[in-house]
Amino acid sequence: MNLATKNTTIQNEIFTLTNQRALFWKKEKALILSDLHIGKTAHFRKNGIALANHIMKNDLERLSILIEYFKPEKFIVVGDLLHAGDNSDVDEFCTWKNQYSNIKFYLVEGNHDRISKTLVQKLCLDFRANQLKINDFVFVHDFDKSIEGFQITGHIHPGIVLNSAVKRIRLPCFVQTENQLLLPAFSEFTGLDTKNLPKGGRFYVFTDSEIHEI
Repeated sequence: MNLATKNTTIQNEIFTLTNQRALFWKKEKALILSDLHIGKTAHFRKNGIALANHIMKNDLERLSILIEYFKPEKFIVVGDLLHAGDNSDVDEFCTWKNQYSNIKFYLVEGNHDRISKTLVQKLCLDFRANQLKINDFVFVHDFDKSIEGFQITGHIHPGIVLNSAVKRIRLPCFVQTENQLLLPAFSEFTGLDTKNLPKGGRFYVFTDSEIHEI
């Protein structure tokens, strides 16, 4: 895995964007990501669609490398940790997560996070709510006009289209506006929305090896 980073300043705080679909907030020692969709592959297999289980393994391996690199004390998921409730992929995720018991685990719930009491205990969450506020920043799954303050969000799975001389390329990205930082989906097993993006934003597009503002 090639890790590329780019710093951006928001409200006088430095955030590090990565080409590995996550964000690091150094001051809070927080690794921040959205839309893992744990259980999506198992959900498809359960419904008769054959998918290799290496998709989630690759996501977790990538996340482990980010944890080793940034050494966070907080792990903030801005919604859609899960895809379709409890299944065998969730068991595998919990086994993976147990090796990082020293990291506080915050879940801002998304529209896919249907979590029963049993599942709450299994996931060992340190925080669970529909929004989280740290200093001047509000973490919420989807942008909410009624919320005051700068919002860090997910949900959209943002992407942009670049036109080269030979073909059109769709790439994931971060989008930063005056009052929002929209995160890409962490899982690579997600689509890209290139249409419903915030207006007037700065785009940070990335590949497997690079990240650039365009």
